[in-house]
Amino acid sequence: MITLTDKGAAKVHEFLASQGSEIETAGLRVGVRGGGCSGFQYALAFDQQRDGDEVFEDKGIRLLVDGPSLPYVQGSTIDYVDDLQGAGFKVDNPNVIAACGCGSSFRVADEQEVSAV
Repeated sequence: MITLTDKGAAKVHEFLASQGSEIETAGLRVGVRGGGCSGFQYALAFDQQRDGDEVFEDKGIRLLVDGPSLPYVQGSTIDYVDDLQGAGFKVDNPNVIAACGCGSSFRVADEQEVSAV
């Protein structure tokens, strides 16, 4: 399962409304892609559900996760932060074992270990 903080959910609602998206069909896509100095980077986008997606709902928001990304983000909490380093979504991921200094990429344990979580 993936969850949103209250602030994260409010920001997703705000962004979806500003794009004229239907909250019943649109959602926040949460995924990972290879890259960065630690191996993986988060890929967050507003999107529609696709075949093969796992769909979670939290605070009225649909969270869409493609199958290959699920083991790497399962159990994560998504927040929205606005501080001196900038504003944006922040993922608190219990699967991360190392992250780069700037926080834009991360590494997880072997996929088998992550799947067992």
